[in-house]
This record gives sequence, structure tokens and C-alpha cells, in this order.
Amino acid sequence: MQIISKGIQYLRTLSFRTGVIIAALCALCYGLSFAQMLLPLPAVTKGVLWFVFFGLAKTCQYTAILILGKAGVERLRKFFKSSKSS
Repeated sequence: MQIISKGIQYLRTLSFRTGVIIAALCALCYGLSFAQMLLPLPAVTKGVLWFVFFGLAKTCQYTAILILGKAGVERLRKFFKSSKSS
């Protein structure tokens, strides 16, 4: 448990920009996890690729949330709300 708490503390020290980059990687992994279904591959290969990319997407998602924290998530929400109304 001490290793996990040290890891979380380290992630919280990273910058807002790093959190946004990790969130963008999350979106990319989500896209890849479903886009690979369009490739002419065997079903087993598609399943393995989906498992890998979806797992990476979830890992990036939770890592970005840890890095950004509550204030960073609110900052992103405000940014997207203001860009929609402009």
C-alpha cells in the first residue's frame, strides 16, 4: 500500500499540462480500441487488440484524473463550456 500511495503522491505533483496530454492519450486509445474492429483481422486478434487498447485507455483515464485533480477537471470543463458558447 505504501508503494501505491507514493505513486499517487508523485502523480499529483505533475503539471496540469501533463494531465491534459495524458487525457489526450486516453482519447486516442479509446479511438484505437474501437477503430481496430474495422480491420480485416481474425476475431481473436481483434479481441486481444481491444483488450489492450481499452485497458490502456482506462489506465490513462484514471492517471489523468489523478494528475489533474478536482481543480484541473473543473478547469477543463470551464474551457470546453466557453469554447462551445463562442
